[in-house]
Amino acid sequence: MKTVLLGLCVLGVFLPVGASELRAADPYERERGFLVQEYVQKEGITNERVLASMRDTPRHLFVPRELWSLAYTDQALPIGHEQTISPPFIVAYMTEMLDPQPTDKVLEIGTGSGYQAAILAPLVKEVYTIEIVEPLGKRAAATLKRQQYRNVFPKIGDGFQGWPDKAPFDKIIVTCSPESIPLPLIEQLKEGGKMIIPLGERYQQVFYLLEKKEGKLVSRQLQPTLFVPMTGQSEQQRRVKPDPSRPRLVNGSFELDENQDGFIDGFHYQRRLEWMEGNAPHGNRYVQFSSDQPGQIAHMLQGFAIDGRNVKKLRISLDAWLHQFEPGSEPHQKPGLVIHYYDERRKPLASNRVGDWTVGNQWERLDHTVNVPSEAREAIVQIGLNGATGKVSVDDVAVTPVN
Repeated sequence: MKTVLLGLCVLGVFLPVGASELRAADPYERERGFLVQEYVQKEGITNERVLASMRDTPRHLFVPRELWSLAYTDQALPIGHEQTISPPFIVAYMTEMLDPQPTDKVLEIGTGSGYQAAILAPLVKEVYTIEIVEPLGKRAAATLKRQQYRNVFPKIGDGFQGWPDKAPFDKIIVTCSPESIPLPLIEQLKEGGKMIIPLGERYQQVFYLLEKKEGKLVSRQLQPTLFVPMTGQSEQQRRVKPDPSRPRLVNGSFELDENQDGFIDGFHYQRRLEWMEGNAPHGNRYVQFSSDQPGQIAHMLQGFAIDGRNVKKLRISLDAWLHQFEPGSEPHQKPGLVIHYYDERRKPLASNRVGDWTVGNQWERLDHTVNVPSEAREAIVQIGLNGATGKVSVDDVAVTPVN
């Protein structure tokens, strides 16, 4: 999409004109439409203003050019300096939960690529966005300026200190994951204002929606999520840190849902699954994935720390029952457990698929040992149909280092 040269202001929001002509010349318009329909709207996002902004915002311009072909897939992508651009669904989800209004003044912590600010720009009056990594902050500011987002104001600095001289804010969106809520952000949130923030341990985070009432925050726990490590002292000073020499999964037997919200604790990006009770090979509960459309996301994810210099092999064990399946259009789209490895810069390395699962009429205990790349510093386990159609049940998943 070319730079917008003309625009008009409605309620203080800059809106590009000539949008239809620009879209006609935009080769990614159809891909954006498909992305929003299949991976945003079908996953529960209903706010029409948010959906429109997702359709119109050129995500490919916020990622490195060599990744443009992946820009409209629903996944995080590396943008350098150990950071990523969030998946489109997560951006849409966080935006919708804030309930953006045309008169809102919004503070974003963790500019990253600038994409979240660009999504917010047509929905609110002003966006103030802060990035602590200087090269990322400069690049995002330049991208936003080229695209004429005139109501977005970026700066480089410690986002957890907020932006005191622009406070108070109607809404605050935090796109990095602290261990607890930074006090300056609480102070800078307007009475009646809302904040969405992922909180928790390094690989066990949960979205919280906070509303300020009579000077105090009222919190609502939302679904699990996973954000990349933060840059700076906040990450180094975490009280609870993962041990990369002892990788493990949390709640691998799928028994826990402590806040009773219907999401299985410990796993994020839960798609097209049912939490089943009874007939479980371990405990009382298991997970069943189903999909009738090739390429559809039907899986769950969990990240963990691992150091491939010390952990050379992993033992993967689980109970699985593949009721039926047809492979997707790509060779890798078949049911199973896959481990994706990343280096210290969060660059993807190799992936391990744990066994070939076969259709049967009962539970089967699977046990495999896989090699870990020496460069690996973290990993993500993906369990489910993975783009295939059919139905598969899973229980008691365990990851154990082999010494």
